[in-house]
Amino acid sequence: MGVLICEIIMGILVIIAGTCIFSFLNVIIYRVPRQMSFVKYFSICPSCGERLEPKDLVPVFSYLFLNGKCRYCKAAIGIRDTLIEVLGGLLALLCVYKYENYGTALTVFAFFCILTVVAFLDIETMEIEDGCQIAMVILAAISIFTMPETSLLARLAGALCVSLPMLVLSIVIPGAFGGGDIKLMAACGLFLGWKITLVSAALAILFGGIYGCYLLAAQKADRKAHFPFGPFLCIGMAISLLYGIRLIDWYLSLMIY
Repeated sequence: MGVLICEIIMGILVIIAGTCIFSFLNVIIYRVPRQMSFVKYFSICPSCGERLEPKDLVPVFSYLFLNGKCRYCKAAIGIRDTLIEVLGGLLALLCVYKYENYGTALTVFAFFCILTVVAFLDIETMEIEDGCQIAMVILAAISIFTMPETSLLARLAGALCVSLPMLVLSIVIPGAFGGGDIKLMAACGLFLGWKITLVSAALAILFGGIYGCYLLAAQKADRKAHFPFGPFLCIGMAISLLYGIRLIDWYLSLMIY
């Protein structure tokens, strides 16, 4: 019973930490496109400009206690930020319980943090900031020590196996892929290794293709329209990191039978 209580308390603390970290990521996602520093200035209501108090900034709970409205001007607060905070708590809990080594768990959680920023910045601006690529390369260097099961050769191959074909396609077919997408796959390939990177690209193309078909079917876009591909790359990489080996084994079993 005592062990169970300790695990429950540990899980709660991990969730709180995850929501707090992703709450800060919300600040980055909001301020970077507006060319605002995310380490300076106080948080304000985007509707009325009123400075927010600490009690207005408690992840998840402030939104619930305020009924989704600003305390001062009563303007509706979008639920996206709260959902991102919940996502952070769940991902933190997943990392801790999936990976026995805390160094690995922290590294994977940091990977998810970067992917989250990349995905939502790309949705808002159709661009992937170079700072995200730099952060990913730094994390990849750290992961050499925290995730040694992926060899250096596999990492180097991962940096090229998807990004290089994307670069060639973008030269042959202008606009096929953005420069940010190419650099993202190169940086993430250093982290993931070539096997998981290939699975990531396959899933991203699948999900992106389904979304593109939906836009065409719903007449929300034509064949020449562009939509951010970064979020699909991020989703593909997140799923592949967690379940990529299983997906590879499943696919190979289909080939055998």
